[in-house]
Amino acid sequence: MWWEKEKKSQPGFPSAQPTVPASSNPSKVETSMPESIRRDTSGSPQGQVQATIGRSIVLKGELSANEDLVIDGQFDGNVNLQDHCLTVGPNGKVNAEVQARQVVVYGTVSGNVNAREKIEVRRTGHVTGDLKSGSVSIEEGAYFKGSIDILREAKPEERKPVTAAATSKPGN
Repeated sequence: MWWEKEKKSQPGFPSAQPTVPASSNPSKVETSMPESIRRDTSGSPQGQVQATIGRSIVLKGELSANEDLVIDGQFDGNVNLQDHCLTVGPNGKVNAEVQARQVVVYGTVSGNVNAREKIEVRRTGHVTGDLKSGSVSIEEGAYFKGSIDILREAKPEERKPVTAAATSKPGN
């Protein structure tokens, strides 16, 4: 009846439409991390695995891997991901010397960071230590204390000035 339809659409009454259950697909699970952390890292081959150290995990020691890594917990020691990307999540606290292809910081890093390609310190990031990379990006609002060394692949050979030899004959 028409009065039952009105009750269902009023606040405090359940809607007439059934609720759709959340997807059970683990790749669609929402987390507190920014979308850029949850999606595949740019430059990584399609389908490559990304390991995660969660918020409640505390680790000490030496960490090396052959895959991209997200640290959203605590880690003290050394991180070696030569050909992969390290992402320090918003809850991540890393006190380590870091070697990686690329490093993205949303959380806190204390220690020197050496990335072959790029280091990004996002606005929520907090870095204390020296950065050495081919490219460094620090967003407005981020905290950084240390030095930056931009690496160049190979020093270009010094170019000698080209002198043009006179080819015209006198009188022309």
